[in-house]
Amino acid sequence: MSEYPSFQLGKSRFDQSTFLGRFRHFLDVIDPSTLFVSEKRLQECVELLDSFSRRTLSPDVTDAQLWEAQKIKQAIIHPDTGEKIPMPFRMSGFIPFGTPVIVGLLLPNQTLASTIFWQWLNQSHNACVNYCNRNASKPAPISKFVQGYIGAVTSAVSIAVGLNTLVQKANGFSPTTRLLVQRFIPFPAVASANVCNVVLMRHTELSEGISVLDDDGNVVGTSRIAARHALLETALTRVVMPMPILLLPPMIMSTLEKLPLLQRRRRLVLPVHSLVCLAAFGLALPLAISLFPQMSQIRVDQLEPEIAMATHCEMVTYNKGL
Repeated sequence: MSEYPSFQLGKSRFDQSTFLGRFRHFLDVIDPSTLFVSEKRLQECVELLDSFSRRTLSPDVTDAQLWEAQKIKQAIIHPDTGEKIPMPFRMSGFIPFGTPVIVGLLLPNQTLASTIFWQWLNQSHNACVNYCNRNASKPAPISKFVQGYIGAVTSAVSIAVGLNTLVQKANGFSPTTRLLVQRFIPFPAVASANVCNVVLMRHTELSEGISVLDDDGNVVGTSRIAARHALLETALTRVVMPMPILLLPPMIMSTLEKLPLLQRRRRLVLPVHSLVCLAAFGLALPLAISLFPQMSQIRVDQLEPEIAMATHCEMVTYNKGL
């Protein structure tokens, strides 16, 4: 496949059936350079894509220009509402605006108040990103998002505070070991909160099911079994995503802090810590969301009998969500 294949409106220029293709696609999605696109440049991209839709495109426009225009529009404008997404809550802003929160979560010697604050801030930022990038094609009650937010904050704070208390009371730990263990506490707190958020936001899918499609993209029925698979894949993604973000920096910093340079110049610890968190975040996000294709496949004989009766296909697809 060439670097710039023939342009297709609303499609990715990378093969979504392979992990590498999805990884390259999501690198485009989270590219922070789109945060600096001017209003004039955005309007030019929108007009270029409109001209393509109306078949009035100038013949000297290349596929590369069309793909770039689509990348910019998709990064800034919500596909369902047509409104601009606030900069801190765009997918392209998730890493630059989320990294300070990650640094705060991983600060050593956390107090009870700081633990609660950083866990709350992290879940609040996640909730805003999820809401601003939601599927708005079907109106959903705001109460569903509030329910997911409250559940995520409650589980994150409860687990973080509970584990911190257990570690503080553990008599078998030396001060150095206790500090190291405390640095790893944010991961189980954040991972459990992410799973809690998915379950609370999408629990109705387990009882109502989700649509499954045949090879031609036609809906052949609604499946609760496919819904379970979709939620399991999404929950797994939400657990894997914070793993390198919240586990690698403590391991790396525990080694770097022993270096003579950082021993002598303690003021450098926070900047180095921030760079390590930024690198881990930038690597983990596209890797995690690339694990599963947006459209997953499942064998018909694994689904409800009525699905098998409605299609002759051996496999059907479903949208797992993010």
